[in-house]
Amino acid sequence: MVIETKVYKNNQTTIPEVYRKKYDVQPGDIVEWEENDCGEIVVSFKKKLSFSDMIGVGTVKTSTNAVQLEKKLYE
Repeated sequence: MVIETKVYKNNQTTIPEVYRKKYDVQPGDIVEWEENDCGEIVVSFKKKLSFSDMIGVGTVKTSTNAVQLEKKLYE
């Protein structure tokens, strides 16, 4: 399926409704543009992560103490 959109002033364009709905694109989401080795443009949609979305994503091998870390910060 080919859908055309116009590029407006300041190089803005509209994401076609069919793709906004299919990929649940919302205001604040990130549009990632990548050119592959064949010169084709690949467009991906990424959700903007909030701090609360990132809680628990990373792990550390040693336990941490927030109070001690804050003390070291101000030493």
